[in-house]
Amino acid sequence: MTNLLGEPPETLLPADPGAELLAEGAEADEVAGRHPDSVAAWALLSDAALAAGRDLEGYAFARTAYHRSLDSLRRNGWRGHGPVPWSHEPNRGFLQSLAVLATASERLGDTEEAHRCREFLRESSLEAYEALVG
Repeated sequence: MTNLLGEPPETLLPADPGAELLAEGAEADEVAGRHPDSVAAWALLSDAALAAGRDLEGYAFARTAYHRSLDSLRRNGWRGHGPVPWSHEPNRGFLQSLAVLATASERLGDTEEAHRCREFLRESSLEAYEALVG
């Protein structure tokens, strides 16, 4: 079935405010402290917490990354749906936030939220879904 109204345009986010510090090797907690709007830093903090078995903490970091992402998406023209391409590097923090939130939600037994996040990820970027979820 074809959408006669067309698809919304791709959303391309600006550079993450903490990206440069992270690339220089700064720790994610330091970057999040200096740039609380750094989605990439919050997503990395979530990954690290989940890897260490600190599921509740990982969930909180993932939820922060997700909400910061939504704020950024809306400021940059996103209207609740549409493509957010993985190929655009600054979009990766948002896409990673969906993947880690899905994992954290699943670990806490919230399977509905995990499914919703994975579907949101797949709908936003099939390439990201395949890279992050498989």
